[in-house]
Amino acid sequence: MKRKTAFWELGLLAVIVLGLYGFAGHRYQLRVVEDIEVKFLGDNNLYITEDAVDKLLIQNHGSLRNLPVDQIVLNTIEEEINANPMVDNAQVFLTHTGSMVVQVRQRQPIGRVQTLVESFYLDQSGQRMPLSEQFTARVPLITGKVNEATLAAVHRILTEVQTDSFLMKNVIGIHIAEEDDYRVELRSEDYRLHLGNADRLANKFQKFKAFYAQSLKQEGMRDYEKVSLEFRNQVVCTKKQEHGTN
Repeated sequence: MKRKTAFWELGLLAVIVLGLYGFAGHRYQLRVVEDIEVKFLGDNNLYITEDAVDKLLIQNHGSLRNLPVDQIVLNTIEEEINANPMVDNAQVFLTHTGSMVVQVRQRQPIGRVQTLVESFYLDQSGQRMPLSEQFTARVPLITGKVNEATLAAVHRILTEVQTDSFLMKNVIGIHIAEEDDYRVELRSEDYRLHLGNADRLANKFQKFKAFYAQSLKQEGMRDYEKVSLEFRNQVVCTKKQEHGTN
């Protein structure tokens, strides 16, 4: 008798749980989107604005406010936002308070390419990124013979630069003379730093930092026009040539 009573109690409990689940699901379907919150993750520099995200949503879906939540396809909205060239990753979810939250992580430029025919950013993954009308990034300027191979090498150089606060502060540009000839522009020095190819970068920059620390104790560094790191275990300096006047 006790076993039958326990069985019926268990069955009744299951019915109640299923009923509550169905009721909650029905109430969820009746809910509407009451607000849209756009949140930017990471860097505060906005290459795409909240207004731009709102406009993108309106263009594709009209006004999402007051739309029943069961009509919202979150994956589709995420794909549309991720298609924006300024966006690295977007995640969209609904909260229990009726808000649709759009979390946006922007792409981060690490260099700006400037040639006679085009201008664009190089982002943290080594991909081309369009310039933004909203914000101009203060990143090293890349000039010279730009192609996919040299951009890949420049990306390796800039990635190495970003690992070091001294280099981040002092490197303001990279000139591509040839595919295996990269020259670094420094903020407060007249000379160019010749890297040669983009191999052994950690070792080359370590040599330069040691050289730079030593040069601060010496006078006459402004007499150099070239400091080369192309050779193993040595730093080679070339003095400026003096030009006579007629």
